[in-house]
Amino acid sequence: MDIITDLAMFITPLWIAVIVGVVVGWAWKPKWAFHPKDALLKFRSPRPSNPQNDTAFTFSTTSSSAREKDASASASASHLVTEYDLLHLWKLVEEKDGGPAWIQMMDRSTPTMRYQAWRRDPESGPPQYRSRTVFEDASPELVRDFFWDDDYRLKWDDMLIHASTIQECVLTGTMMVHWVRKFPFFCSDREYIIGRRIWDAGRIYYCVTKGVPCPSMPRHNKPKRVDLFYSSWCIRAVKSRKDDQLTSCEVLLFHHEDMGIPWEIAKLGVRQGMWGAVKKFDPGLRTYEKQRASGTALSPCARAAKINTKVTMDNVRSLENTISDLLETENQDSSDKPGGRNIPKLLIVGGAIALACTLDQGLLTKAVIFGVARRFAKMGGKRL
Repeated sequence: MDIITDLAMFITPLWIAVIVGVVVGWAWKPKWAFHPKDALLKFRSPRPSNPQNDTAFTFSTTSSSAREKDASASASASHLVTEYDLLHLWKLVEEKDGGPAWIQMMDRSTPTMRYQAWRRDPESGPPQYRSRTVFEDASPELVRDFFWDDDYRLKWDDMLIHASTIQECVLTGTMMVHWVRKFPFFCSDREYIIGRRIWDAGRIYYCVTKGVPCPSMPRHNKPKRVDLFYSSWCIRAVKSRKDDQLTSCEVLLFHHEDMGIPWEIAKLGVRQGMWGAVKKFDPGLRTYEKQRASGTALSPCARAAKINTKVTMDNVRSLENTISDLLETENQDSSDKPGGRNIPKLLIVGGAIALACTLDQGLLTKAVIFGVARRFAKMGGKRL
C-alpha cells in the first residue's frame, strides 16, 4: 500500500500537468503548428463543382453582358446544394441513413416549447447531433423564415457576429452566405462559407445548409475557417399538446461540424451550453412573429426563404431508387471486368515467395521480385 500510495502521489501531478499543457498548448499554439484542415479533407463529403463566380452580385443591371454574367452566377449558386443533399436529409429524418444509434442527451420544456436532443459518434468524423424542437401556436412558414433570416438572427443569436450574402439564385432560392461566429475566450472566432436551399414537400420544408468551397474568399488566421459543416432542418406542422390540432410546429435539426478543437472538449462544451442557447429560440420567435404582424419589411434572407423548390415524397423516393440503380450498375460493371485484373493478393504474394525461393540470384533479385509483387498486390486491392 505504501508503494501504491507513493506511485499515485507521483503520477497524479504528472497527469494534471499533461492535461493543463494540452489545453494551454491548444489555446496558444504558434502559427507553424499543425493545421487540422488537411486532416479534414478525408472526412468531407463530395462537393459539387466550384462555382464559376464566387462574388456577390445583383440583378438590377441593364446591359446584356451583365445580365449574362448574373445568370451564370445564379446558375452556379443553384448547384451548391442539390437533390442529393435533399435525399441525405430525408434519410436522416426517416432514420434510413444507416448511421449508428442516437443517444439521448436532453429533454426539457417551457410552456410554449419542448426540446429534445440526441448525439452519436460515427467511426470517423466529429460527433453528430439530432434535436427535436416543438413550438406551440406557430406555423411552419413562420419558423422557416425565422431560422433563415440572418438579419434578425444577429439580434437574438449572440454567437453570430457577422452574416452576409455572397451569392443568391432567384430561381431556386439557393444562397451562399458568409458567417463569423464568436467562440469562447480560449478559441479564436470561426468563419463559415455556407450553401443553403429549401425544398417544399407540401408544407414540409427540408432546409439544407452545409459548408461549401469559395476560392474568392481567402483564408485568414483569424477568424479560422470551418470546412466541415452540416446543419439542416425538417420543419413541419404537428399536433399541439393542448388540443391535438395541427397548430404546433416541429423542427428536426441534424448538425455536425469540425471546429478545429478536440472532439471530446467540443462535446463537453455542447453539453454544458446547449440549453442556454436553445432557450433563446422561443422568445426570439415570438418577437419575430410580432414584428411580422406589424408589417415590418422582409429582409433579403426572409424573402429568399419564400423561394422554394417544390417536391413530393414520390420524387424523393424515385431519386433514392435512381441512385440505388446507379450504384448497382457500377458494381455490376466492376464485377464484369476481366478476371486477370482481380488476382487475389495471397496468390500474387505466394507466387512471389515461391519464385524467390527457387532463384539463387542473391538478395537484390529477391528484393526486386517482392517489390513487384507488392505493387501488383496493391493494384489488385484497389480494383477489388
